[in-house]
Amino acid sequence: MQNKEEVILDEKKEKEDLRYADSNLDARILRAVTEMGFEYMTPIQAQAIPVLMEGKDVIGQAQTGTGKTAAFGIPMLQQIDENNRNLQGMILCPTRELAIQAAEELRKFSRYMHGIKMVPIYGGQDISRQIKALKGGAQIIVGTPGRVMDHMRRHTIKLQDIKMVVLDEADEMLNMGFREDMETILSEIEQEHQTALFSATMPQAILDITDEYQRDAKMIKVTKKELTIPLVKQYYFAVKNIYKEEVVARLLELYGLKRSIIFCNTKRMVDELSENLKNRGYQAEGLHGDMTQKQRDFVMNRFKGGNLEILIATDVAARGIDVDDLEAVFNYDVPQDIEYYVHRIGRTGRAGKEGVAFTFAYGRELYRIRDIERVCKTKMTEMKVPKAAQIMDIKINRVIRSAAEKAGEMELNHLQELLEDKIAELEADPMELLAALVKMQVGDEIKEIVVEEPRRKSDGARSRDGGRYRKEETGRGSRTRGEGSRRNGRRADFDRGGRKEGSERFGRREGSGRTGSKKEENTRWTDRKEKGGQERKYKGKEKKEAGGRRSRKES
Repeated sequence: MQNKEEVILDEKKEKEDLRYADSNLDARILRAVTEMGFEYMTPIQAQAIPVLMEGKDVIGQAQTGTGKTAAFGIPMLQQIDENNRNLQGMILCPTRELAIQAAEELRKFSRYMHGIKMVPIYGGQDISRQIKALKGGAQIIVGTPGRVMDHMRRHTIKLQDIKMVVLDEADEMLNMGFREDMETILSEIEQEHQTALFSATMPQAILDITDEYQRDAKMIKVTKKELTIPLVKQYYFAVKNIYKEEVVARLLELYGLKRSIIFCNTKRMVDELSENLKNRGYQAEGLHGDMTQKQRDFVMNRFKGGNLEILIATDVAARGIDVDDLEAVFNYDVPQDIEYYVHRIGRTGRAGKEGVAFTFAYGRELYRIRDIERVCKTKMTEMKVPKAAQIMDIKINRVIRSAAEKAGEMELNHLQELLEDKIAELEADPMELLAALVKMQVGDEIKEIVVEEPRRKSDGARSRDGGRYRKEETGRGSRTRGEGSRRNGRRADFDRGGRKEGSERFGRREGSGRTGSKKEENTRWTDRKEKGGQERKYKGKEKKEAGGRRSRKES
């Protein structure tokens, strides 16, 4: 076994944070990272990025959610020659979900590097789409080992210009049986290149791979402190970005929250949300790194003194906030680092009190929820968005209850006499006046949110496959769905009640758009069903009933 320089970072000890601005990054990457709201590197990033930028091999041992993607993605982006359209960087991931997530993160980091193109390639997606994207020139690919091997066999991936290879979640790839594929891919890269391997655990098989395919690798080990969840009830909402603000307002009304913190990932979102909530009548202020120290102190003093209901902050700006009677924490954005999640919700549920945390996620962000649950050994309960009628009822009850309490405490006889005279003078309906006064207090009626259920793994698997049931080629040189006949057959049965157009449409679809001879184009599919002694055959636009009139062609 080769000697490896080993660096062990213990997160239990105090450490000096490394700022992105101090790490000699490309100005375009630094701009993107800053806009994402990140100022300081995580421990794995602080150690791995400088080493990788020096061109050395790295073995990184760290758990999911520690910022590994940035640790290897930023150095890879730094090395890419934008004038060379050939493949220069490759990232291997165990699953297509991880490949998609990693590709999305790299796109965020490279949003201002317009000369760089990356393509995620994974099994289940139509390979012809990937081939087309690769032919357009891709300097970085993020893929699963099996599909990368497919492209290598088709010669649609060429490795002669590879500068850096990353094995992400290597132990997971090993558990899924990808060791042979991993070694085959690495052995096909003949020229000198950089190899980085990241894994949560280091079994012997992983070490064997590092011995074979790395040279003088530096091992970086991050021993995470135990991530514990305080006495906090945790909920999440599957809600799109455009509805998050409305859901926050509804939850504030539903629970009658008076002191809460809302965490956002970017400074821009902090500013937008604080302004919008103030326009809704809430006492809200933002807190982020672009504010002067005087402004930050003013906001924090208001919040700690109980003169501010809602504090909206980024993770970095919220460091050092210590408020014991905080009622709720909102994760307006899912945190990029799992440790941030623990720090966020740990600000509520203190001093033996029970707190509550709400997290908003949608689409692929739901995978981050699962990562948090797994790493933190906790459970988040999915909640439905409160109905508009429920929130309006709470608002009206609050106004009526407050008025009733005042009526019991104050002498109102003289005021009642004045109101009776005014109502008689205006010839107004007292109930209409009361309704108008209440509406002035509660505002306009709330519109219902149309909640679209995000695709779950079971529901979305077929659509994400982009052709799991698709046959790549037929005898006629075109693609057909393997289950197309059955699907159309089911539709035909469903339309039996008289929807003739639907049946004919499917008939035309099966018979059109094909290449080949006239005879092949006239091939029809037959769906036979016996029901009540009746048999149907579909042949293009023709529909024949058993015992019915035969067409001239058949006779």
